[in-house]
Amino acid sequence: MRSFLTLAFALSTALRLAAQDVGARLDGRVPPEVQRAVQDIAAGAAARGLPTEPLVQKAIEGGAKRVPAERLIAAVRALAARLADATDAVRAGGLASPAAEVVEGGADGLSAGLTPGEVSDLVRVSRGPYDPALVLRVAATLAALGVPATQTVQLMEVMISAGRTPGDLLALPGDVQAGVAGGATPAQAAAGLARAAGGSPPGRTPGWVPPGQTNPHKPPPNPHKP
Repeated sequence: MRSFLTLAFALSTALRLAAQDVGARLDGRVPPEVQRAVQDIAAGAAARGLPTEPLVQKAIEGGAKRVPAERLIAAVRALAARLADATDAVRAGGLASPAAEVVEGGADGLSAGLTPGEVSDLVRVSRGPYDPALVLRVAATLAALGVPATQTVQLMEVMISAGRTPGDLLALPGDVQAGVAGGATPAQAAAGLARAAGGSPPGRTPGWVPPGQTNPHKPPPNPHKP
């Protein structure tokens, strides 16, 4: 019993100190009501094992842009909820104790339009040498560029299945932007990259292409064949 009380006291002290640190960092950067609200939100997030740095940065960014207090508090609270959802999704993907960077990458993915299930799928295929934080960040960027969420996941799976390097994954957003600059839509640019990777995502048959795209290597149907 004594050890439990000691642990509870230590945890309470740590959370109180963390909240004070958040408050000190926001002092003079945001209105007092935002400072108090973000302290409370960060303390709640820390108690659940969620990263709090993104919350602080969101508040600082909003304060610099002079976002109205109500809107800024709502934005920080929404980010805390995304971090919680991302943590659940990452754990469902097989990481019981995810690093802060992985959770933040998952939250970025959710913000860009990925579903929790898609975040879990990306974590599931992200095994050495593929850092799940990197995979999630790249996927979030692709989705933010306009690549449909499902196609984003499929492209990442194709690249990993084909054994492309982590550096190749990091280059994908720039490659998509180059394709768009050449007149393609984000979806078309991503489809071309998937074909060029020369692989199929797990569970797909060889020659698979994203929905809505044609396989340039497949022979045309024989009109005389019944």
